[in-house]
Amino acid sequence: MGLSPNVEFQLEGVAQNFLSINSASTNPAIPRNFAAGANSTNGTGDFTLATKIKLRNETRRGPSLGFRFGVELPNSSEGRGVGLNQTNAFGTILVGKKFGRDGRLNTFGNLGLGIYTAPTQLFTQNDMLLYGVAGIFRLTDNVNLAAEINGRANTRRGGAPLGTEPLSEARFGLQVKTSGLRFDVAGIAGLTNFSPRSGITFGVTYDTPTVFAPVK
Repeated sequence: MGLSPNVEFQLEGVAQNFLSINSASTNPAIPRNFAAGANSTNGTGDFTLATKIKLRNETRRGPSLGFRFGVELPNSSEGRGVGLNQTNAFGTILVGKKFGRDGRLNTFGNLGLGIYTAPTQLFTQNDMLLYGVAGIFRLTDNVNLAAEINGRANTRRGGAPLGTEPLSEARFGLQVKTSGLRFDVAGIAGLTNFSPRSGITFGVTYDTPTVFAPVK
């Protein structure tokens, strides 16, 4: 939700996660809250509240700059296996730059810090490096080619505390605009040992008319 030309408020979350269980440990680090022998589970995911602020417009030679900060709320149930039920905070610097004729290639990047609570250790956290790079190439007025890599990296010496392991994904796909909507589809590849191996994502975006107009 845009609050002004340079400030945006974001609410992100998952109403339901569904997990298929192939195997389960006999001595889990987090006690389970589903029946023994169950082959599936589900539950609400964690929600995130964030604010994004544009600090500088893009110029002919320089990129646009922004800052995004927020908090991840403990909405999930750790016993259901679909979340860690922890409160985490983060902040990232945002950059963006267009290249080519008529800005055909739009590139983005972010770099910052995330403070993640270790779910199985008292009074323990992991300060992780957050990163991301992405690009959108306009093929036609209604079709874009999109790609991104984003994730988090462990900054501790040795292994990360359980539940704060490094995660990273690469995505590659298409954006199609039609009938006032934007459809997104992409393939996903995991880049770390703890990331999902592969997947497919699909989304639909609709830009609403102005709801909160500035007072003149």
